[in-house]
Amino acid sequence: MPYSRIFDIIAHQQINSPLEKCLSRREDKKTWTHYSTQTFIETANQLSQGLLQLGLQKGDTVAIISTSNRPEWHFTDLACMQIGVVDIPVYPTISSKEYEFIFNHAEVKYVFVSDKLMYRKIAQIIPLVPSLKGVFSFDIVDNVTNWKTLLTNDKILVEKVNTIKQSIQASDLATIIYTSGTTGIPKGVMLSHNNIVSNVKDCLKAIPVGKGEVILSFLPLSHVFERTINYVYFAGGVSIYFADGLETISEHLQDIKPNYFTTVPRLLERVFEKIIKKGQTLNGFKKNLFFWSVAQAQNTELGKTRTLVESTNLYIANKLVFNKWREALGGNIKAIICGSAPLQARLATIFTNAGIPILEGYGLTECSPVVSVVPFRQQEFRAGCVGKLLSSVQIKIAEDGEILIKAPNVMLGYYKNEEETKKSFNNEGWLLTGDIGEFTSDGYLKITDRKKELFKTSGGKYVAPSPIENKLKESFYIEQIALQGDGEKFISALIIPNFENLREWAAKNEIKALSNEELIENQQIKELYKRIITELNVNFGKVEQIKHFELLADEWTVENNMLTATMKLKRKKITEKYKDLIHSFYHKL
Repeated sequence: MPYSRIFDIIAHQQINSPLEKCLSRREDKKTWTHYSTQTFIETANQLSQGLLQLGLQKGDTVAIISTSNRPEWHFTDLACMQIGVVDIPVYPTISSKEYEFIFNHAEVKYVFVSDKLMYRKIAQIIPLVPSLKGVFSFDIVDNVTNWKTLLTNDKILVEKVNTIKQSIQASDLATIIYTSGTTGIPKGVMLSHNNIVSNVKDCLKAIPVGKGEVILSFLPLSHVFERTINYVYFAGGVSIYFADGLETISEHLQDIKPNYFTTVPRLLERVFEKIIKKGQTLNGFKKNLFFWSVAQAQNTELGKTRTLVESTNLYIANKLVFNKWREALGGNIKAIICGSAPLQARLATIFTNAGIPILEGYGLTECSPVVSVVPFRQQEFRAGCVGKLLSSVQIKIAEDGEILIKAPNVMLGYYKNEEETKKSFNNEGWLLTGDIGEFTSDGYLKITDRKKELFKTSGGKYVAPSPIENKLKESFYIEQIALQGDGEKFISALIIPNFENLREWAAKNEIKALSNEELIENQQIKELYKRIITELNVNFGKVEQIKHFELLADEWTVENNMLTATMKLKRKKITEKYKDLIHSFYHKL
């Protein structure tokens, strides 16, 4: 059957490729519990009836917060949407103040939480939300009503659910996703059924997941990237397995042997780092072969016809080295879908040439979210870009380099915020993305920076920090970095070392240090980073080169409010926190 609304997608699966293992999760951390397509639909229908019994009506709002992905998230999502209730997925890592703002701004009627930890986090704000009528939990939690108590099977309510479903239009509001990005208070992105469904159909053309394939899902469903990709999986008829958490991904890869998964660059960087560290433990011929293989993968450009020498070398490397990388990912990986932040071009090149294609994409919550992706065709694999536009997406590049978008997946607007909605579109109705980009000669989109992140030195030269930071993070001794220099005469950098690798280096150099603070104060270590910066500076123009840096002891995290929920730097927060230190770079007494 054709599908035009989000809840039609799972009905489409039931008719075309019903699964016995549609959604799976290890509910006791040991044994997988499987839910068929039929069970999925029946459970959602019963939950829809229970929501109607609560008095919820079309247009009311319900929030869903879960510490990890799980089938109940989708049951609740489907149950809400097919009766016109607007669901609001919320990150489990945001602050209590942000929960309070979102719940009140959206006038949330009910909240579904995953577990005791999540309930404790929101319990203190419940009295501060006048619209809130109740909280339900997926796990059994003391003094919280379990979600299963809502499951109802009543003939009259069944008919009511069906009547409401038939009345819902593709243009109707389906969900509100609050995003604060790197600055400002949260904004509620309103997405219709058509916004998301059009994106699902476009994505299936670029990433043709299909029947019988298996997916591992671990990025949060509260992020529209993972959520929409899950809908793509539903439409493609593939089985989704939810990871317990990031710490068990390696175990799950060996267990379920997935064909695809989505990830963010930070996780790929850490995977590669572990691979290289393992290679460094080898000896003699094995070690030489390992690093020779990595060099072949890094130096063979994607998207071009390989020479006989390149093909032969990669064949040898794949047979002797890279097959073990693929085995570590379960042995059946067809591709890894990567988004949410820029990926180092060398990583895309190395992994793809190692038989683990990286399909990098670009998107925004305001675009439901995918705008472009590297197609899943070997001759079209690329590195250093974010692929080709999806079939229904139009882009033009403004005079200042900003990417402008028109497409059926572009949001309805920001909830209760006409002013910000107007600011987000130009007079011709194009969405202003705030991203700076360009097209390559062969039609691939390339993101060069965020418009708001560009800064100008006192010499009048603009600097785009992200590409420079990404290049510097190629060093195994740099975990995080934030460039500074707006209005100043030179570029400086705040650097968080990779302390695990740094401690190993320190031990080899007989440097004794008990704490991170002691490490970064050591003169030999400062000299190490000076050499790293000097070596990498040759990749940049004179105005882009780092003239001063400072090592910091504490990592930037989502929890300490230095990163967004998708692990992007909150530049204003970082600059504010270290303003005195940054001032000292340029105004020494």
